[in-house]
Amino acid sequence: MEFIADLHIHSYLSRATAKNLNLEHLNLWAQMKGIAVVGTGDFTHPRWFSELSQKLEPAEDGLFKLKPEFAAETAHMVPPGCKASVRFMLSVEISSIYKKDGKTRKVHNVVFIPDLELAEKFNQRLGRIGNISSDGRPILGLDSRSLLEILLETSEDAFLVPAHIWTPWFSVLGSKSGFDSLEECFDDLTTYIFAVETGLSSDPAMNWRISFLDGLTLVSNSDAHSPANLGREANLFDTELSYFAMRDALKSGDPKRFLGTLEYFAEEGKYHFDGHRKCGLRLSPVETMKNNGLCPVCGRPVTIGVMYRVEELADRKTGAKPKGAHSYTNLLPLTDILSEVLQVGPKSKKVAGAYRALVERLGPEFEIIRKTPMDDLERHGPPLLAEAINRMRNNQVRLAPGYDGEFGTISLFDDHERSQLLGQKSLFVELRAQFEKNPPKPARHCRVCRQCSSVASQASCPPLPEMPAHKLNAVSGVGRRVADGSPFTKGGLSKAPPFRKGGLGGDFILPDDLNEAQQEAVRHTGGSLLIVAGPGTGKTFTLAHRIAYLLQKGGARPEQILAVTFTNKAAQEMAGRLGKIFDDSKVLNGVTIKTFHALCLDIISLEANALGIKHAVSILSEADRTRFVKAAIQRTHDDLSVSRLEPDGISDLISKVKQLLLLPEHDLAGPVPEPLLDQFPPIYKAYQEIIHENHLLDFDDLIFETVRLFETHQAILRKYQERFCFISVDEYQDINYAQYRLIRLLAPEGHDICVIGDPDQAIYGFRGADVQYFHRFCEDYPAAKRILLEQNYRSTETILRASGQLIGVDDTRSAQKGVWSGIHGARVLTVTELPTERAEAEYIVKTIEQEVGGISHFSIQTLPPRPRPGFQGQQLVSRRSR
Repeated sequence: MEFIADLHIHSYLSRATAKNLNLEHLNLWAQMKGIAVVGTGDFTHPRWFSELSQKLEPAEDGLFKLKPEFAAETAHMVPPGCKASVRFMLSVEISSIYKKDGKTRKVHNVVFIPDLELAEKFNQRLGRIGNISSDGRPILGLDSRSLLEILLETSEDAFLVPAHIWTPWFSVLGSKSGFDSLEECFDDLTTYIFAVETGLSSDPAMNWRISFLDGLTLVSNSDAHSPANLGREANLFDTELSYFAMRDALKSGDPKRFLGTLEYFAEEGKYHFDGHRKCGLRLSPVETMKNNGLCPVCGRPVTIGVMYRVEELADRKTGAKPKGAHSYTNLLPLTDILSEVLQVGPKSKKVAGAYRALVERLGPEFEIIRKTPMDDLERHGPPLLAEAINRMRNNQVRLAPGYDGEFGTISLFDDHERSQLLGQKSLFVELRAQFEKNPPKPARHCRVCRQCSSVASQASCPPLPEMPAHKLNAVSGVGRRVADGSPFTKGGLSKAPPFRKGGLGGDFILPDDLNEAQQEAVRHTGGSLLIVAGPGTGKTFTLAHRIAYLLQKGGARPEQILAVTFTNKAAQEMAGRLGKIFDDSKVLNGVTIKTFHALCLDIISLEANALGIKHAVSILSEADRTRFVKAAIQRTHDDLSVSRLEPDGISDLISKVKQLLLLPEHDLAGPVPEPLLDQFPPIYKAYQEIIHENHLLDFDDLIFETVRLFETHQAILRKYQERFCFISVDEYQDINYAQYRLIRLLAPEGHDICVIGDPDQAIYGFRGADVQYFHRFCEDYPAAKRILLEQNYRSTETILRASGQLIGVDDTRSAQKGVWSGIHGARVLTVTELPTERAEAEYIVKTIEQEVGGISHFSIQTLPPRPRPGFQGQQLVSRRSR
């Protein structure tokens, strides 16, 4: 059976531990967490040993369970979905302080033993050596080798695991008092060490860099000082429930029986980086080396952390993974996640209440943070919880490493992201329900005066003039209209008959300058496809040839293909690329290549009746939108000064909430700043009433209304799903929530959809874009194929390496990871820091003048855009002209 075990903890009799750290509460919290086996801790302490003997009874071989009368004391506190059997394994952490090889050594080891009689015998041996009754973790002047020898003499079934082996002050490899190898510590008994504990400040990947740890099983435990901290780190087993089965799994390292570890983020550990707590100074190993190990503030030696110590002993590069290494998963405690989501302390009553509600609804903590589907998290958790856990599962966290006894900090959102994301996923179902229950009200007979921007229900101002129908890209007028029934422009939609699959047929030869990955992307048909395209790797080039291939070989007719872009320029570029491939204008006219907003405008215009739109579809211009917002402010603040409510700021907020598909009656906390929470909803509502009264839509309504249409009219949705059988989306990393919902509606699972983008170039967060939709594509479409475009045709290798370092290519989902060009140029980049933007501009001008020999007027000519690997020329050639 698969289960979780946390084998290194303490009791209330150890220093600095919680008063309720007793067996009853350990039994309670193990169930709340989803932990099947827990170490007892502290069995050498006479009082704790007495409690263990009194309250535990034998269970499976070498394991114990809490007697029913003691378990009953906290049974009522265990949610029904968490109730489970908990087993205990006898364990104790022992601190050995002794001299060896002329140096004081301070080493912590965890001892495990299978029954109480043997534990009592072991305690008697230790009691003759030192004081085992003053602290739950006894401090003995006993060599670690001698401790191991006593343990093995007590029982061959007992075993010892060096604890948190990298901690500076108390560990076998610690920088302050440890050794440089296990052999130096345990001498001839080293072969009896088959597992080591990595500790909170390191993870398995760091330990993989040390070859003398190969063959040892890396375990992780919480070292909990309170019941609530149980499971901060833990181990995954797949064995029968017994002491001996678990020991043998650790000893053999069998990956089918010991499945790996559940880890803290190592950066959060108290000794991950170097530093000086008194001076508030955190240093990386490189910075420590530059400062010769001294604090640059006070000049005293800094505390050398785990990362530095690993660097000292490492004989492998970062990223090395030895054969037989077990996997591991980084997790955050649910209370820490809730703390960030709710913006209160992790020990606050608010977090405690939310934690309790979640485990009651969804089961144990480990089940929630590891396996619970996103939909369930959205349904039962507070806003942002699902997004937070999704980011944690994908290691998308911000890290400030711990140092010199100070825990590091891990965050999942910044303030801007929280504002953008809060509530967006969990409220969409409510949005649909609200539309169904509360359809738009009939237009009222009032107008906004274009001269004075006031609102009147009487004819005190001249009415708005009727506007002639004109195209979307017209500039003049209060609105932009499209005549009812117009056929739209090239590539637009029309009331066409149902389409058939079939394709154009004919020969289609892939061009020679498509590289292997591009060819694979072009040829992929019959399912969802994610193309992760690094910078300069030919995204548009690949997408255009993929569409061409679908038309010729993939069974697609022109009318069945939809390509969605973000800008008119991108749409024109895509059409231009296709135009170079096809000479037949009929083919190009049949393919729909649109921006999100242009596509939605066409759909709304064709389906206006279903939306209750009785007039020509009119789009509010940006200039008049500001006047309408000002009118909405005045409508809701008749007797108040509105100087604090800037129309432009309110307009931006309206746009933001519409991108989240939120109505005025929804909970707008998050996207709307707290000082405006009371004032904004009425203004938003008034603004909506005004634009409806004037038969207008604003730019954000285009996607909003299309999503509403598809959500409330399944027949219309199916019509467009059946029409657009082949969908391509460019720059997918920049979609916002409304655009994401639109794509998910048009292309349900099983649809032929191709998205392409670069997650490292997600720069439109300020307008609601979220790169998480790119990262979750393979979750939305589990059968999706993922292709990486890695050959860059634009930059030199030096530039690519430098940009990769800035972006941070440790993220396996980074498009920058693995990008290469084969273009060689200067090997060194110069980084210059300047105090102001003006100084920067002057420096650039001066540099250019020096490069071109003082000639101020020149032009830049680029070499052919697709050089092949091995190209040795310069990337840019300057050509002087007067």
